[in-house]
Amino acid sequence: MPVTEYLERNAKLYPDEVALVELNPDEKDTRRASWKEFALIQPSRFEPYRREITWSVFNEKANRFAHMLMGRGIKKGDKVGILMYNCLEWLPIYFGVLKTGAIAVPFNFRYDAEEILYCVELAEVDVIVFGSAFIGRIEINAERLAKGRLLIYVGDGCPAFAESYRELVADCSSQSPDVVLTEEDFGAIYFSSGTTGFPKAILHKHRSLTQAAEMEQKHHETGREDTFLCIPPLYHTGAKFHWMGSLVAGSRAVLLKGTSPEAILSAVSSEKCTIVWLLVPWAQDILDALERGDLKREDYQLDQWRLMHIGAQPVPPSLIKRWREYFPNHAYDTNYGLSESTGPGCVHLGMENIHKVGAIGVPGYRWECKIVDENDKEVARGEVGELCVKGPGVMTCYYRNEEATAETLKDGWLYTGDMAIQDEDGFYFLVDRKKDVIVSGGENIYPVQIEDFMRRHDKIKDVAVIGLPDRRLGEKTAAVIEVKDGMSCTQEELEEFCLELPRYKRPKEYIFSEIPRNATGKIEKPKLRKMYGADQLVAKENQA
Repeated sequence: MPVTEYLERNAKLYPDEVALVELNPDEKDTRRASWKEFALIQPSRFEPYRREITWSVFNEKANRFAHMLMGRGIKKGDKVGILMYNCLEWLPIYFGVLKTGAIAVPFNFRYDAEEILYCVELAEVDVIVFGSAFIGRIEINAERLAKGRLLIYVGDGCPAFAESYRELVADCSSQSPDVVLTEEDFGAIYFSSGTTGFPKAILHKHRSLTQAAEMEQKHHETGREDTFLCIPPLYHTGAKFHWMGSLVAGSRAVLLKGTSPEAILSAVSSEKCTIVWLLVPWAQDILDALERGDLKREDYQLDQWRLMHIGAQPVPPSLIKRWREYFPNHAYDTNYGLSESTGPGCVHLGMENIHKVGAIGVPGYRWECKIVDENDKEVARGEVGELCVKGPGVMTCYYRNEEATAETLKDGWLYTGDMAIQDEDGFYFLVDRKKDVIVSGGENIYPVQIEDFMRRHDKIKDVAVIGLPDRRLGEKTAAVIEVKDGMSCTQEELEEFCLELPRYKRPKEYIFSEIPRNATGKIEKPKLRKMYGADQLVAKENQA
């Protein structure tokens, strides 16, 4: 069934129960204090900004947005882009889009103005819903973006080139729209990029969304009494579909704005969270803070916290070993997936398999896996090959990209581009990536984009960007620089030059050296990684 039916069900069965909480520790809630209290109390003593909605209100907000869109001519197959930070409006807007039969198109909030424009045109987006943080990026191309499109602004102080979300939905019906949906209808487009750095639009049907939701609930045994803490951005398939386990269970979730160890532990404590999905850097930071004594476990109510799981990047076994020392009663899981497989879970470790930490796991609920060689023949167990997955969450296609689709989908199998090995117990382990994408702190960084930018420097002859192991981020970006003959260049010069890049794309390390290329002119990145110790460091980390 379409995943929207779970929202309808929850609104009927649990109308007055809290569905979503928005928690922002960086914004103090002054609404709870009188003017006199405001004058006397220090701002630091105010509670974090907090909002909540029930299941019935969640559903009503989705219905109002759906009716508004339909009133403006949006119908099945149209596309609605969403460009917002996590907030209480995000998921009702997403479900409102789905209820019209239109296709939801979440945007990475790290996109710059040109990337936004590129993705809007690639996906043929008809409506763009954006928040206050993105006014500047939308305004740069407002004339082109507004041509034939509806621009909807969520927040206070609506810019002149957009229409106000609040005003548009105010008088719309709160009843469910009369739209018949099936699992075969298209539901969402997510963006992914290969090593070239150009985003591809990944098209999914409603069955993919439902599969991801039901799989998450099953994998982590999410029940009615659980509370899920969601920290990563909702545009990310991982965050959204991990949350959908709560949707299926009809249980509560908390959207936390903040990633500091104190913010996370305080949210777990105050909101009585039982399931928390972390990225490697956040887990490292929590452990480091506990080890330094900056935070004390006994200062927080954490006994109800039953499951910590990690995804989006390889997890060092030493991290889980440290985690278990502080939280011996936690169940642990890790998930592997791609946006092409509707996010995490097509392979998962399983809470019962902590003895296999280091593996990505076994096929997830309703999934199949195999490892093939370069001729698409299955390899023997214990041999390395490309990991392929098959199941109801596989994408329909790369939208408007038949060539890339044909390379990735073969006879229903999704070729992941990741090299893996299966052990004697049937568990899969990643051993390398075909693609050179760097995963740093859970974010994909595309080396070619950085290389192309750095080649604009008049002293650079050649450049190669690689990932090196980093204890906190998983990987850090390193730029290997070959300087033009007769010239000299310093790290300080390059750091200043790279200030034009978004912070997360800036190299964390600079290495001055010749760039090895093969006979066809391709940079030999495996050789570079070996030269600078990446392989050895990864091996040491995995053995720890």
